[in-house]
Amino acid sequence: MIEYLIYIFLCIGIIFNCLGTIGLLRFPDVYTRLHAATKCTTFGSIFTSLGVIVYGLVLWYYGNTGYGILAAHSVVAVIALVITAATGAHALARATHRSGVKPVLAVVDKLEEDRLE
Repeated sequence: MIEYLIYIFLCIGIIFNCLGTIGLLRFPDVYTRLHAATKCTTFGSIFTSLGVIVYGLVLWYYGNTGYGILAAHSVVAVIALVITAATGAHALARATHRSGVKPVLAVVDKLEEDRLE
């Protein structure tokens, strides 16, 4: 039963990572590409890491202490990923907007309106 849970986590992670890759190729501008890359690959990495964590905890339960350390490192990596991916995406989008790159087909640009006021 645990094996199926691990496979489900890995499949979900692979699907999200593939969707992020497709988004990078298909979306029209830097903002939507950044959104696809950040959100999809973050969720993909989280689910892949959850598979590793479950696998490590199961083997740790049966006496392999090295796999418990693997699970702990994966938890730390997920926490770091969640914090840095969102922060990095926000910084890149803000720098891109400040450099004058406009979103494709944007109707309302709140950042531009706030800057002009």
